[in-house]
Amino acid sequence: MSGEIKTVGVLTSGGDAPGMNAAIRAVVRKSLNNGLKVKGIKKGYLGLLNEEIVDMGAFSVSDIIQRGGTILGTARCLEFKEEEVQAKAADICRKHGIDGLVVIGGDGSYRGAQALARQGINTIGIPGTIDLDIACTDYTIGFDTAINTAMEAIDKVRDTSSSHERCSIIEVMGRNAGYIALWCGVACGAEDVLLPEKYDFNEQTLVNNIIANRKKGKTHHLIINAEGIGHSTSMARRIEAATGIETRATILGYMQRGGSPTCKDRYYASIMGAYAADILAEGKTKRAVCYRNGQFIDYDIEEALNMTKTINPYQYEVSRLLSRNESV
Repeated sequence: MSGEIKTVGVLTSGGDAPGMNAAIRAVVRKSLNNGLKVKGIKKGYLGLLNEEIVDMGAFSVSDIIQRGGTILGTARCLEFKEEEVQAKAADICRKHGIDGLVVIGGDGSYRGAQALARQGINTIGIPGTIDLDIACTDYTIGFDTAINTAMEAIDKVRDTSSSHERCSIIEVMGRNAGYIALWCGVACGAEDVLLPEKYDFNEQTLVNNIIANRKKGKTHHLIINAEGIGHSTSMARRIEAATGIETRATILGYMQRGGSPTCKDRYYASIMGAYAADILAEGKTKRAVCYRNGQFIDYDIEEALNMTKTINPYQYEVSRLLSRNESV
């Protein structure tokens, strides 16, 4: 079954995401079941370059599925963009007998996997990022946990905002993608949702909405602001000066990356990890594991990285419609 693949390496790269441990666990145990050896690479591509490589067995991944973060650790490695560094990493893989590599991470991690494939290392990418910004897949590991964490925090802030009759600006993560903001905006009943893909930076529109809603008797106003727009604190000061309404900014930050993964993140990550192990054992390489239209599938990494993705226009219009307080 294993073909020319005898030893599988697995690493997590870039930002950590809840569910990465479930994916690691599945890669390890499915690869062992396929008759392959497994090596864990600590601290992503940086750890690969530093040869922080350990043998992994079934017991190595016991009692981790419920834990947030990644037991292998992760780190940024900007130098990995250089071709000579990529060649060195490929040589290290060969030195340690790693002839197949599973990379769990986001867009940058996929590009690293693509580079290693060009250097002759069989690679498979698994989408692990809370941002949901990988175009080839409808789901990324960690997104479901992140939006639930953010939703619970926003609900709590809204309680106190209503008590004090404030305007609250809550900034959520997502880098330059607005998916966390969109989902939380709808789920939390926000009056305004600011997305990098849609926002025109016209704060007067926000001011007008706040004043109009206050005149209708609305005791609070909730604005969900995406990280890609940012500057929530200065925005709050400007809005308070323009409306005369007390306005506070809350930046949720890295709490959205932590915590025990939801059932969905554990389940989907497990299936993706097992799927990656299987297609690698079959001799496939340079593939990206995806969840698309209700199915777990794989694409060529080159094709996957050339895909584009944006906010669904219907979903965005629904978020705007549901935020309105006009009578119908």
